[in-house]
Formats: sequence, C-alpha cells, structure tokens
Amino acid sequence: MKFCPNCGKVLLPKQGILHCYDCGYEQKVTENEKQDYIIEKDVSDKQNIIVTGDKINTLPTTKGLCYRCGNRELEWWLIQMRKADEAETRFYRCTKCGNTWRRSG
Repeated sequence: MKFCPNCGKVLLPKQGILHCYDCGYEQKVTENEKQDYIIEKDVSDKQNIIVTGDKINTLPTTKGLCYRCGNRELEWWLIQMRKADEAETRFYRCTKCGNTWRRSG
C-alpha cells in the first residue's frame, strides 16, 4: 500500500496510475511495483475501499530467528492468557513461512 507524500492518504488506482483523491497527487506504478498491486478496476472517491490479502503487515516486527526456516524477521503480539496478575504471553510469527509460536513470561 502506498501513501500520498503530501497529505498521507492512501493512493488508489485510477486509469493505470496511483491517485490521491484528497489532494490530487498522482504517481506512476513502476514495473517492480506492478507485481505488488492487483488492480481490478478504477475507483471513485465515493466508493468504499476494502484492502484484502495476507501481504498487509499491521503487527510490529522484531529481529529473531525462526527455528523452522531460519528467517530473521518476526511479527509479535501480546495476549493476556491467564489472570491479570500473571505475565502476558508473547506470540511470534515468522514473516517468511508463517510459523507461529509463543513464549510465556
């Protein structure tokens, strides 16, 4: 997902380019970026946009080691599994293979 450098809004496809419907900024999509975007149809500023796909990363990342594939970048999140006076459980997910594990304490 690309954002407008002027106003920070999401750039959306319009006639083969990425367009900001707030300030009018436009940006061409490079050949390398074309494989990152699937443009099914152009959108207007009055349509609701739903971004789907598993490439969208909203979790924080950290450096670590995936014991399955050896990748060194991991997503992580915390969940309170037991009583509030006990430590939360930290989950890790490999950004390459999706292997997920947890660490308590």
